[in-house]
Amino acid sequence: MTSQAILITLCCAATAAATLWFVFAVKLEASDFAPHRSRLDQLLERRDAIYENIRDLRFEHRAGKFSEEDYEEMKRALEIEAARVIADMDNLTGGAPTPAVRQAMSGKTRE
Repeated sequence: MTSQAILITLCCAATAAATLWFVFAVKLEASDFAPHRSRLDQLLERRDAIYENIRDLRFEHRAGKFSEEDYEEMKRALEIEAARVIADMDNLTGGAPTPAVRQAMSGKTRE
């Protein structure tokens, strides 16, 4: 065999192996076939994740994993992030932000 024939044979074998691997080894997920999520869906998902993070943070604080100062700082950061996401949702849907959202967006805390 010539070197050109060997190269062609190797390319064909590699292509065949890649095709078989894709067909039998790659698992497609349901999200691959789902329609693309809208911006509102993404924001709702992000809001829910932030709320879950706040619940987890509260649990871990009660378990003694965080000092009071660290807990308050992290909780405040998550609350500000949640307020921003909610404000984005309001902007997207045409709703007016609530006073609590406006306060959180400005970075002010209640005294």
